[in-house]
Amino acid sequence: MDEPTTTEEPMPPSNQRVVGTRRSFLRWTGIAAAGTAVVAVGAKALSSGGSGSARVAATSATLPSPVATLPPQLRSLASTPNLDIAGITPLITPNDDFFRIDTAFSVPRVDLANWRLEIKGDVRSPFSISYDELLAMPQVEAPVTLACVSNRVGGTLIGTAMWQGVELRTLLDRAGVEPSGEQIVGTSVDGFTAGFPTSAAFDGRSSLVAIGMNGVPLPLENGFPARLIVEGLYGYVASTKWLHSIELTGWDAFNGYWIQQGWAKNGPIKMSSRIDVPRSGARQPEGVVTLAGVAWAPNTGVAAVEVQIDGEWHRATLGESLSGGVWRQWYYDWNATKGDHEIAVRCIAGDGQVQTGDITPRPIDGYTGWESRSITVV
Repeated sequence: MDEPTTTEEPMPPSNQRVVGTRRSFLRWTGIAAAGTAVVAVGAKALSSGGSGSARVAATSATLPSPVATLPPQLRSLASTPNLDIAGITPLITPNDDFFRIDTAFSVPRVDLANWRLEIKGDVRSPFSISYDELLAMPQVEAPVTLACVSNRVGGTLIGTAMWQGVELRTLLDRAGVEPSGEQIVGTSVDGFTAGFPTSAAFDGRSSLVAIGMNGVPLPLENGFPARLIVEGLYGYVASTKWLHSIELTGWDAFNGYWIQQGWAKNGPIKMSSRIDVPRSGARQPEGVVTLAGVAWAPNTGVAAVEVQIDGEWHRATLGESLSGGVWRQWYYDWNATKGDHEIAVRCIAGDGQVQTGDITPRPIDGYTGWESRSITVV
């Protein structure tokens, strides 16, 4: 049986992990010994490997044009420019650069002729739907920033894409959620499970059964043919790739894979910020030095970013805001004097909450603190 497959997930114990940056992924073999066994499902729809007919299908499929962009007031991305600063993270992460962390030794290949997405559990009218039927449904697109719960402060296990698919609530409305259906459990074709509150599909945030990423069908590595995308939640509770079923159940009736391994059941992405430039330990010439990076405060959005230079806070300039569920670029032009300097960054959310500088002692639900670095001006 293939190992359970995940995306944007917690890292295993340090003696088992190999971690890279951005388009990195986690492969480790101690899964079965770590806890609950995962039972494979949808065997007819699954084969292992990342080539052949599945790759042809993933690259040759044509996405229908979306009928709407979420949130509705979002302007065209074409009119939302990136800040013109060398080294700053782009607003939209290219597919090839999007970070990947999972437990797959081989990417699942899904046979579209046999694949169907099941909606079941505590619903009045369970049903299943094929890939072609998903394509025929009204499509929406939404920019959403995804983050791994194991992303350390200042880390790169985070990215933003323009996702396309069917709104999750549309499928749930068709099924008719019963009052007992407090939790949405996504199950991958290889048996991996992740669960999050049903309310996340109805509270106004972007939540999709996604079939497209940045204008193309989902790459195999990112969940072809379909995956869950839920704004504001870490991947380990909400971002099931290679989706096989969506099951409604009670909140206490089931724990997803990583919850069974001791991670927090609630997985809201914590607000944070990052310094992209200059790099740590850089030697800068005296004069104006541009500090820049990205910040994120899911759901409420980033209202401000502050840069600390040698203990004094300064208000940074913000780039455009796509939505509350998307990170925001920032920069600060610093008139730097000779010597060694310490810089740090924090963000302020739309609801006034200030990013804490306290370091999380046991980050089972995400890291906190301020990114800081040393700069020498010569």
